[in-house]
Amino acid sequence: MTDFQLAALLVSLAALFGYLNHRLLRLPQTIGVMAVALIASLALLIFGAATATASGVLNTLRGLFGQVDLRHLVLDVLLGFLLFAGALHVNLNDLLDRRLAITSFATVSLLLCTALVGTAAYLLLPVLGVPLGLLSCLLFGALISPTDPVAVLGVLRRAGAPRSLEAKVIGESLFNDGLGVVIFLTLLSLAPVHGEAAAHAGSAGVGGIALFLLREAGGGLAFGLAAGALGYLLLRTLDDHRLEILITLALAAGGYALAAALHVSAPLAMVIIGLFIGNHGRRLAMSDTTREHLDTFWELVDEILNAVLFLLIGLELLLLPLPGPWSLAGVAAALLAVPVVLGSRWVGIGLPVTLLRLAGRTFTPRAVRVITWAGLRGGISVALALSLPSGEERALLLLMTYVVVVFSILVQGLTLGRVIRGAAAAG
Repeated sequence: MTDFQLAALLVSLAALFGYLNHRLLRLPQTIGVMAVALIASLALLIFGAATATASGVLNTLRGLFGQVDLRHLVLDVLLGFLLFAGALHVNLNDLLDRRLAITSFATVSLLLCTALVGTAAYLLLPVLGVPLGLLSCLLFGALISPTDPVAVLGVLRRAGAPRSLEAKVIGESLFNDGLGVVIFLTLLSLAPVHGEAAAHAGSAGVGGIALFLLREAGGGLAFGLAAGALGYLLLRTLDDHRLEILITLALAAGGYALAAALHVSAPLAMVIIGLFIGNHGRRLAMSDTTREHLDTFWELVDEILNAVLFLLIGLELLLLPLPGPWSLAGVAAALLAVPVVLGSRWVGIGLPVTLLRLAGRTFTPRAVRVITWAGLRGGISVALALSLPSGEERALLLLMTYVVVVFSILVQGLTLGRVIRGAAAAG
């Protein structure tokens, strides 16, 4: 099957599953697409194990969907567009007003959650008979700790969160995503490769790791400011909505590719560019007609790409390898990962909130509970798990990641509104 035929199949399935969700389940669109894909995948797995004909169909579909490099598709293609589209509609003043909380959540909470998840996995997995090395456990902590802005943005806005709380959670998800990828890559550079330590940051010691983090994160922020300013200056000289939209598309696609080629954090760069164009560019460099067409275009891009991404998350179940001889213990480990991740996030969020409250900052009632529950994981975590070196450890960590992601989207995503209303009533 050619790349175009495969893309056509994915878009067609996203449309079909979206229609089925609209007619039958009536869940939020992206969550509904994933839910229908999960149901279809489970049905194929069950019938594939029962009949020879269904088994043949299952193997054919596995061959087709196995051609999709989800890691590459998410991290190298979709992520730039989705981050730009998400940041484009975020109010920069809301983020600046809550910059201390957002910075704390995107850095302190992220690092603390990574360490807590990794440590808990290292201590608890041997009890289940599936011991992992500390570095592997920390890699799991790094890939599962960042909240996914793609999942968070749509769900949170539909949940009716207070404006201040929404700004904190969305701001955290936009920035901890890029930093989380940097932390994961830093840890991954320390992992053994064919029996030898990877050169990269690990061989240079603490100084090399610090330099790598500074180059990736700091470079991404600087690149985003420069590219955003350039785009803004170009937009100010025009009054043609078609060309202006093309420029924003070039900023999202070309900017992401160039940032990656320069070895700076492309996700962080996209967030900065999107915020720059969505605030200064929208207010000072665009006419009402351009703003209307720009919003329509990027909302449509966001909706289509989200549908395809969540479809792939649901279909990934068909390709998910059980962790070899650890099958039953691996499933138990995956189920255990859900409360471990939630508990670690609760602590990681609770500590900065407590310190900020002592410093005189105000938070909505039961903010820690709501922010913890709003920490959805998505395709980025799955894509990072697919980046791990092949082997039984990768299979186990991929299974754990997948279960946490599905739980966060289906359970946390669908009940977040209820949690927010309960917190408001209690306050």
